[in-house]
Order: sequence, then C-alpha cells, then structure tokens
Amino acid sequence: MKPVLIIAEAGVNHNGDLAIAKQLIDAGALAKVDVVKFQTFKTEKLVSKKAQQAAYQSKNIGGPSDSQFEMLKKLELPEDWHHELKAYAEQKNVVFLSTGFDLDSLDFLQTMDPPFFKVPSGEITNKPYLKHIARFVKPIILSTGMSTMDEIKEAMAIFHENGLSKAQIKILHCNTEYPTPFTDVNLKAMLSIQKEFKVDIGYSDHTLGIEVPIAAVAMGATVIEKHFTLSREMKGPDHAASLEPHELTAMVSAIRNIEKAIEGDGEKKPSASELKNKTAARKSIHLSNSLEKGATLTIQDLDIKRPGDGINPMKIDAVIGKKVNKPLDEGLKLKWEDLD
Repeated sequence: MKPVLIIAEAGVNHNGDLAIAKQLIDAGALAKVDVVKFQTFKTEKLVSKKAQQAAYQSKNIGGPSDSQFEMLKKLELPEDWHHELKAYAEQKNVVFLSTGFDLDSLDFLQTMDPPFFKVPSGEITNKPYLKHIARFVKPIILSTGMSTMDEIKEAMAIFHENGLSKAQIKILHCNTEYPTPFTDVNLKAMLSIQKEFKVDIGYSDHTLGIEVPIAAVAMGATVIEKHFTLSREMKGPDHAASLEPHELTAMVSAIRNIEKAIEGDGEKKPSASELKNKTAARKSIHLSNSLEKGATLTIQDLDIKRPGDGINPMKIDAVIGKKVNKPLDEGLKLKWEDLD
C-alpha cells in the first residue's frame, strides 16, 4: 500500500509576505507532510471587480469588508516567489506545489514542472479550464466541493477526451464551507465517488480539528489535503479554518499510525506481537479441590483459571466424567496425562 499523500494547504495564508510563506514551509516540513501547496492567480483573471466576498471570507477577515477583488489582490503569490519558495521547499525535503486558478497561471505553473496539478473545487464547472489543464497530460487531483455526481462525471469526461487516463486522476471529496460543520462532512460520499469512478479517492478537509481526515484515511483515502496556518489569530480569509503547526504535526502522526493499522492482509489470526501473551491471558482447567486416585471428575471439581497452557476450557465436556489416575492436589493445572 502506498503511503497517503498529505498535502498541507498554505493557500493564501502567507498574507502577501514572503517570510511568512517560508515559515509555512518550515512548519510543513517539521510536521513531515509530503507537499506544501500555495495558490497562484492573477486577480484580474479570477474575479470581477464587483464580486462580493463569500460569507466565510467576510467573517474571517473581520472589520470593514473589501470586495473579493481587493482582498485577493493583496494575496497574490508573485511569480518570482514561486521559484524561491520551490528552492526553499527542496532544501526542507518537502514538495512545493501551487494551485492555478486561471489559464495564464496554469501555463506559468507548467513551466515549473510540477509533479501533478490540483484542480480546486470552484473550477469543476469551468470547461475551458478543465480542457487546458488536461492537455498538460500530468496527474490531476480533483477537488469536488459544492459539486454533484453528475458534475464530476462531466469533468471526468473532459479529462478523458483531452488525453488523461483514469489512472492519472485522483478525486477528493470536499465540502466548501470554512469551517465545515461535522454534520455536513458526509464521508460516505467519498466511497460513493470511488464506486462510481473506480479511481483513487481522498478528502480535502475544512473542518476544525484533525479527526475527520484521520477517519477518511481509515475509510480508504489515499490523499489528504488540509489548510494550515502559523496562527488562527492572523487576519485573512482562511486562517480561522486552518490547523496550527502543532495540530498539523499531530494529524500527520495520526495518519501514519492509521496507515500501519489498516495495512494488514485482512486474515483474522494472532499477530506475532500478541502470541507471547496467549498463555498469560487465556485460561485452562484447574482443580478446585484435592482428589484421590480413581475419583471421577465432576463440574464441581473444576475451576477455569489462568494460565492457558493446560487443557483448553472448550474441552471441559470431555474432561467431566474422566477418572484421575493418581492423587491430585487442589489448584493443580490439569493435564490430559492425569486422566484415564
């Protein structure tokens, strides 16, 4: 089984500050994530100047509300930062990645030779975008927040028509509310996606805490994406629904432990580690009182006690009615050779 791919979504939590962006990479590397991912966009190509902020954006930013255009303009990741951050991430042994939100940004990211492309939930109904990204013929991870199964089918058809095979696509179940209420997570939908499309599945999480991504891994997720920040007290649209560094570390550790717990062959049998405890934990048949030679064993003569290296209690019916072939003391662990 391949290890779960853990993507730490820095997104726009750099707040337009290169030093913070590097600190996010530091935190991701310390947590031992696989990928630290940012967002790449040209605000003019992403949003109209009249577009209003999403409700969660206004709430999380606080204070006087800018337009979505003004908010995003402050959060652009300059092109020259990309190269610097990629080099910095490589020094920290973590993969740098960024999600492109417009066609020009996709073309720029392609020049950086990313290992895969990430399609954000908001672009799943953007046909020109989907066609464009598919033509790079690189692996794609598709987020599906706000979407129906039919919309996923349409996106998948576009990918296939433009050169991508099923093996190149992973689909993430997602809910695009920041933070997502636990009652809206619906992790079973991830399994429905797997059943429908026969692809690797994953989960992009916006809940508070780390429980849901861990549960998703136990249910079969091969990719986990989770927003993180240096502090939820920072101002910005995504900080409030992000993990802090110590929580990110705890999530990664828990996921790696869950991987070990589910990687067995599925056969129910004693493990090597527990066999040594079998004698100490199980029981065998003992005598509850002393017996003379020739006495016939009754249920009143027998106790079931630890250790379990004598006669198995499952054989008690075969023991009752047997005669003992020598005097036996109370408390003795009975053996078959004690019986006629």
